[in-house]
Amino acid sequence: MHSGGRPEASLGLHMKPESRQALFHVAVASCFCIATVYTGVFDGIFVQLGHEHYAEAPVAGLPAFLAMPFNSLINVAYVLLGLYWLQRKAGAPGRPVEARRARYLKDVFAGMALVYGPVQWLRIATQVHPAAVLDQWFTLPIFAWPVAWCLSLDRGWDPWLFLAIEGLSLGSYGLTLLHSCGFEVALGVHIAAAVAQALRAHRRHGTASSVTYLALGVLSCAGFVVLKLCDHQLAQWRLFQRLTGHFWSKVCDVLQFHFAFLFLTNLNTCQSRPEGKIH
Repeated sequence: MHSGGRPEASLGLHMKPESRQALFHVAVASCFCIATVYTGVFDGIFVQLGHEHYAEAPVAGLPAFLAMPFNSLINVAYVLLGLYWLQRKAGAPGRPVEARRARYLKDVFAGMALVYGPVQWLRIATQVHPAAVLDQWFTLPIFAWPVAWCLSLDRGWDPWLFLAIEGLSLGSYGLTLLHSCGFEVALGVHIAAAVAQALRAHRRHGTASSVTYLALGVLSCAGFVVLKLCDHQLAQWRLFQRLTGHFWSKVCDVLQFHFAFLFLTNLNTCQSRPEGKIH
C-alpha cells in the first residue's frame, strides 16, 4: 500500500535507513544495560529511593505513575523532544553522504531522548533499585554522544571511534562498584569532556549562531546540576514548593538537550557547505 506515500512519512517521521539504524543501535545498547542490571551486578550500589528524596510531596489519591505529578509529567518533554528532532533535517542539501552521516548522529541522540524520558518516569513511579540504576546509567552515554559527534567533525566518519567512546562511557558506570560517589565522578568527567569538546569544535567550525547555542547549553547544564542538588534547600521558597528544584532541573536538562542538538547540527550544516572543511 503506497498510495499515501511512504508509511514512515505518514507518521511524520522520515525513516531513512540511517535513522532506522540509529534507533536500532540505541535499542540494542538500552537492552544491554537492562539485561546487565537484571543480572544483579549493580544490586549492591547505593541509589536514592523513596519520595522523601524529592521536595515535591506525593499527592494522595493519584496513581503511582502520577504520585509526584510535575516530576512525572516533565518526562513527556524528553519524548516530545526526541520525536521533534527525529523529524528535523541534518546536514546541507546537495551532499548526500554527509547528510546521511549527520542524520545518523542526530537520530542516535534523538533516540536517547526517547528512551531516557520513560526510564526516568519509571524511576519516579516505582522507586525500585533497577530503575534508579538505569536512570543513572543512561545519563552517561547521553553526555558522551556530543563528544563523539564533535570528534567526527575533525576526524571524519569513524564508527569504531563512536563505539569506543560509548563503550567507555557505559563501562565508566562501573565506578559505582568501587566507591559510593562513583556515579558523581563519572558524570562530572562526562560533563567536563562534553563542554571541552564543544568549545574545541566551536573554535574550529563555529559560527555566531553556534556560540549562542553553546552558551545556552552550558547555562542549562549548570541549572540541571545546581537545581537538582539544591532541591530540598530551594523548597523553603514559595516559588519552588510546587514546581520544585528537581522539576526545574529537568526543564534545564531538556533545554540542554535541545541546545546541544542546535549546536551540533549547526556545526554539521556549516561543515557540509561547499566552503566548509570536509573530512
